[in-house]
Amino acid sequence: MRHIKITLFAFLAFIAPPFFPAVASAADATNTSARLVPGPNDARIAYMTARLLEEFHYSQQPLDVEMSKKFFDGYVEALDPRRENFLQSDLAEFAHFRTNLDVYTIGGRNKADLTPAFEIFQRMLQRLQQHTDYVDKVLKEDKFKFTTDERIVIDRRHAPFPKNLAEAQQLWLQRVRFEYLQEKLDRETQPPVTASAVISTNISLKLTNETVALSVTNNSTNDIAGTIAHHYDWILHTISKWDGADILQAYLNALAHAYDPHTDYFPPENAEDFSIGMSLSLVGIGAQLTEDYGYCTIASLIPGGPAAKSKLLNEKDQIVAVAQSNSPPVNVVDMELTKVVQMIRGTKGTQVQLTIIPAEDHTARRVVTLIRDEIKMKDQEAKAQLIEMPDAHGGTNRIGVIELPSFYGTVNMPDEIAHSPKSCTEDVSRLIKKLEQEKVNGIILDMRSNPGGLLNEAVNLTGLFIKSGPVVLARDPDGKVAVLSDTDNNELYSGPLVVMINRFSASAAEICAAALQDYGRALVVGDTSTHGKGTVQKPTPLRPFVWPATATATNDPGTLKITINKFYRVSGASTQLKGVASDIVLPDILNYSTEIGETSLENPLPWDTIPSADYDKLNLVQPYLAQLKKDSDARVATNQDFTYIRQDIDELKKLQADKTMTLNESEALKERKDNQARNKARDDERAARKSPDEKIYDLTLENIGQSELPAPLGQTNVVSSVDSTNAVKTTTVENNWQPPLDPMLNETENILEDYISLLPPNQQLIANH
Repeated sequence: MRHIKITLFAFLAFIAPPFFPAVASAADATNTSARLVPGPNDARIAYMTARLLEEFHYSQQPLDVEMSKKFFDGYVEALDPRRENFLQSDLAEFAHFRTNLDVYTIGGRNKADLTPAFEIFQRMLQRLQQHTDYVDKVLKEDKFKFTTDERIVIDRRHAPFPKNLAEAQQLWLQRVRFEYLQEKLDRETQPPVTASAVISTNISLKLTNETVALSVTNNSTNDIAGTIAHHYDWILHTISKWDGADILQAYLNALAHAYDPHTDYFPPENAEDFSIGMSLSLVGIGAQLTEDYGYCTIASLIPGGPAAKSKLLNEKDQIVAVAQSNSPPVNVVDMELTKVVQMIRGTKGTQVQLTIIPAEDHTARRVVTLIRDEIKMKDQEAKAQLIEMPDAHGGTNRIGVIELPSFYGTVNMPDEIAHSPKSCTEDVSRLIKKLEQEKVNGIILDMRSNPGGLLNEAVNLTGLFIKSGPVVLARDPDGKVAVLSDTDNNELYSGPLVVMINRFSASAAEICAAALQDYGRALVVGDTSTHGKGTVQKPTPLRPFVWPATATATNDPGTLKITINKFYRVSGASTQLKGVASDIVLPDILNYSTEIGETSLENPLPWDTIPSADYDKLNLVQPYLAQLKKDSDARVATNQDFTYIRQDIDELKKLQADKTMTLNESEALKERKDNQARNKARDDERAARKSPDEKIYDLTLENIGQSELPAPLGQTNVVSSVDSTNAVKTTTVENNWQPPLDPMLNETENILEDYISLLPPNQQLIANH
């Protein structure tokens, strides 16, 4: 199923009733499926995708019978991830596909036979229609009493498919009863709503040839069945709108993922999104959009963008039509969000016109004209904090924390989406220089949840902390090993360094962390290990391999992002599967999740080793590691926030072992109330704590050029005023600001202070003059 929520930068609107778009009927679903056929170029795209995978994928695996089985299973799982719609009889009927997708895909003359993709999708749509019809019937007839000891299996990813329709209906009944109970508890356990907070309105709007009157009541507990039915109808409606391109994307991604989980097929718009994500820049209007049951809705406005500057658009406004310059507006209600994105993006300096439904008045319409401009995604740039705290001798310590969300940098993009050059290495360099200027005693490089990015940026950024030498080894399918090195012989920062990682730190982040650990240059702190993605992908446009079969064929057949290398630490060990282990492990619930990391994905490449590179070990960590770990363990054992984390870990272990949830209302309500009471007790205990005696300064790429530091966060405000005698009167206003709750960062700061204190004086100097 395609994503219903994505990020983009533009706008849309139409005159359908808010929140209740038209829903496809059973006939609609069947007829839509019957009309679906591959595009004129799709057979060639599928054939060449398979051939490129055979030729260039790191595994050098031919598309044979065994790969055919993985291909088939992956496609079925993509269409029915909860294993509740396809019947075992369906899969038996399609068994000949399972062992012959290799023949269907590459057995013809330069073209694939896409019959399996469309037949399997059509059956899924038929089952989804039956599922929706059954749920609608149950919601009308069932009294929904939750008094038994029944429990539901939440994670069915490895459960058997239902044997027949009757067994499927039992699963559907159990699922809808669970959803009903959860919705009921959500409404019953939320804070009470005052009369003034309840909004009830009747809205009469014209949709095609009908007039629909809507009664919208917030916080109602009387329409749970309607809410759930609408959700199921919307899923059916969304999938019924799939066209041949959507089916091709799902089918080819199943093929790509049979080779490894990081090889993907991108249609043209997705390839563009990938480039935008790396460059942190695009041309648009500066709005983050989300889809809300058929309506493109503004989630937020980007400061400084055309949308924010216009002051005519607000959060929760709904875009219903888009027009280009002087062209007529195009209705975009119920249009796939990615397609709306393409309409709103464009060339810098061009005009786009949006028709919106204002959030404050759903009966009104407003037309807004904007000029597209380059939008900088500043919230995803590197940033830093300067933390000043008292030391044991009456003085102060200063440490820097650099947060690096990804290894971004400029990549090749279409001319109309050209951007200013961008480099995370350059951005981090500027932040380091500012921290050195402020005489920090040590730096934390926070790469938690950093998913990776550009390989060259990982090499260059690592080079900021070493003089020169190999950073990562890359092995190609033929066994040839390339050494990627830092060669500039300059070390921008030579002082105490700690790297923070977690289970979501992946790819390029693992390269950087591994190199700094192997050199003995930095102490690695955080989760047990990183994600474990030790592979390199290369985007390969399919256009050179796929010529339009007819004049109506698409001019852009998309892009294949293919795994072409495995990378290895300079020590010779792969980070694949195992990741980078922390030198000091801190308690974290992520350490115990069975759904995070490379090992939780299908078809990952194996872990292995190659000969080590020749590099100089600095040995700046190992001599102090035992003492640092001992001191940290002692603090963690008595830290209340880590006590809470250990309690949460125990709960997660129980849930993962049980894999079920109760359908007994009294039991579920007690669990909710216990959780609420526990969370309130935690909040009360935290609120009663004394504020930490430290100052925190936010440093951004925009403010580091200023001669003075910005005001510290949570600073007590001093308000000045002039009275009737022209005397200046000052009033101190206490600020109850508390630093964000981040016990892992707080403990890492303590570890860095310990590390600084243990290092010889000549290794404590950070500024390089």
